Amino acid sequence: MHMTAPEWPDFYFARHGETDWNREQRYQGSKDIPLNRRGQLQADANGVLLREMLERDGVDPASLNWFASPLSRASETMDRMRAAFDVELPPIKHDRRLIEISFGAFEGRLHAEIAREQAAFAPGERDESYWHFRPQDGENYDDVAARLIDFARELTHQAVVVAHGGVLRVLWHLVEGTPRKEVMNWPPPQGVIAHFVGGKMTLHSAENTWDVEVN
Repeated sequence: MHMTAPEWPDFYFARHGETDWNREQRYQGSKDIPLNRRGQLQADANGVLLREMLERDGVDPASLNWFASPLSRASETMDRMRAAFDVELPPIKHDRRLIEISFGAFEGRLHAEIAREQAAFAPGERDESYWHFRPQDGENYDDVAARLIDFARELTHQAVVVAHGGVLRVLWHLVEGTPRKEVMNWPPPQGVIAHFVGGKMTLHSAENTWDVEVN
């Protein structure tokens, strides 16, 4: 499906912090799995990092739009990040189009278990066709791209977005044009902020900043 590329404003994106299912390497998808303690601390640290980035960029946090996936791991990450600010912030818009890709029948199963059954689905081993692979009762990455292109119509203005790893993969492809095969095999980190500016993604963590190099 060919989709018209929207005009993306500059925005700051954070993936939610760790959950027990992340730690156990389970397919999580649209299931509402809460942050674990490590994930809560990652979210707290991300709030401080975001505050420092906005200060450095000369951006007033009250001027931004704040969007989060309604799944608790993302909405709690957003709440914890906002706690780092001591100014009145605009209300959070919880947008269902930011929910993680649904893995359908795979949800709750271990990555390793699925990889044994279907090696081509293992992260790092996926080819171009995985973009269109839809598990039983689930979504494919093209479905997520359609949701995000729809969401982009509301992203008219500089924003903070807190959502999920699969969403970040698709955004990297949509905004920067990074090849699908590359984004599907990239492990999106937790405890970092991706700054999309001028059609490029730069990752920032409390320790360092790096551009994601296309191999």
